[in-house]
Amino acid sequence: MRKLGRIIQVGFTYAGTVVGAGFATGQEILQFFTRYGWPATLSICLSTLLFVSLGIKLMLLAHDLKARSYEDMNTFLFGRSIGRWTNLFTLFTMLGVSSVMLAGAGSVFEEQFHLPYQWGLFITLCLSYLILTKGMQAIMAVNSVVVPLMLCFIGMVVWHTWSLPGSGNWLELTSDFSLGQTGLSPLLYAAFNLSMAQGVLVPLGGQIQDRHTLYWGGVTGGLIIGLMLLAGHFALSAQMPGIAQFDIPMGQLISSIGWVWQLLFACVIYGEIFTTYIADLFGISRQMEQHLQISRVWIVLSLLLFTYIISQFGFKSLLATLYPLFGLFSLAWMFMLIWPRKRGFHTN
Repeated sequence: MRKLGRIIQVGFTYAGTVVGAGFATGQEILQFFTRYGWPATLSICLSTLLFVSLGIKLMLLAHDLKARSYEDMNTFLFGRSIGRWTNLFTLFTMLGVSSVMLAGAGSVFEEQFHLPYQWGLFITLCLSYLILTKGMQAIMAVNSVVVPLMLCFIGMVVWHTWSLPGSGNWLELTSDFSLGQTGLSPLLYAAFNLSMAQGVLVPLGGQIQDRHTLYWGGVTGGLIIGLMLLAGHFALSAQMPGIAQFDIPMGQLISSIGWVWQLLFACVIYGEIFTTYIADLFGISRQMEQHLQISRVWIVLSLLLFTYIISQFGFKSLLATLYPLFGLFSLAWMFMLIWPRKRGFHTN
């Protein structure tokens, strides 16, 4: 039972790291899958396969390397010379995504709770400091709460959608997108999210001694991600094309159930943003600890301050500018993960 609980914790941590602001609001599901029509169902199956197989591979490889951070992983995948540039780009990528998540937290407070944007930033920074200074166990504990709540809400949306006239759209909806665009979308989605998740999955794999726990944790996490993708696509397809006009389409679906549930769902969205934010900052802090001879507390405080400054640009502008660039890099990273060369690299 103890081992099963550990597997579930790893799975929830994996899923919680991937499921961020875009996923929880429904925007990622809409942009990467639902707008492509019925082929999106097949695309989700492909993404799920990638999340399961590459999530397992990433954690087991980190376990074998005894990797301390994503820097050790990228050095193994790309070699020392190219790996330096890869690590630098990954650092800026994670800082950018972290800033997007913090800005998203402020937007949730402003749009959903009708509280000042800066309040959302300040509360998120304080909570993040408490979690990040506690380490991996605290991150796993947070995800063990947030991910089951998200699963419950997704299940409720599916149950509500089941009786709607458009409930069969997920298998019938057509679109004008080309086959190439439809086929590339799940690869981009899996690549981007896996490359960002390495900030937590690599030290997690290096820290947990039991390979079976990592293997089945990867299976559990990948399947949870796939299940939530499919459920979200099913619910959003039933409301197409009208649902595409909303910034938070999933929140719009919840609002039809009742305002109390909408408020609770806003809390879950915030929780998903928070888990991704602390996951990215944890990955960066672990990498910086390998080079800077200063305490974790000062590293965490510096990272929190940096993301706070960048978050002042706002959620939407950061999202539109940074994510397309990150997506191209992530495809190259995923390619190297699938076909890594043996370089005789050791992290010790």
